[in-house]
Amino acid sequence: MKYAEWEMSVPNVIRMDSLWTVEAFRPSLFLADISWHDAKKLCKDHCTRSLSDQLYRSVGSMSANIEEGYSKLSSKDRARFYEYALGSARESRGWFYKGRHVLGEKVAEHRMEFTTQIIRLLIKMVPDQRGYKINEDSPEYGTDGILHVEIPF
Repeated sequence: MKYAEWEMSVPNVIRMDSLWTVEAFRPSLFLADISWHDAKKLCKDHCTRSLSDQLYRSVGSMSANIEEGYSKLSSKDRARFYEYALGSARESRGWFYKGRHVLGEKVAEHRMEFTTQIIRLLIKMVPDQRGYKINEDSPEYGTDGILHVEIPF
């Protein structure tokens, strides 16, 4: 199902709520909806049964935390729940990667890219509520194009 088709299939009771205007809510709800099929597929393989549960919980948690955060009166409380949604988005992306052997590379790549778009939206939403930016350090690459990371011991 394409995103535009899905949007039209969502019940009016959800689409008419002001929450529908929150930019990260719609794609996170869509991802939860299409991930149902991914979870069912992962559940059939003995090796990825628990991964299926973790994936579906983390994907569902994104929209759930946006829903709960949106309903808070203070911007500090909203930001906290949007941060939870951000954590769930990153967790979901990792589960999609881990499930790629069963889901297939193409499906997993699509889900990871879609999740990354949600992450980008949430990274903008949190500072809007907190009143400051989230600064993430860029990795340092050598002249050889390889990521060089120091591991402290």
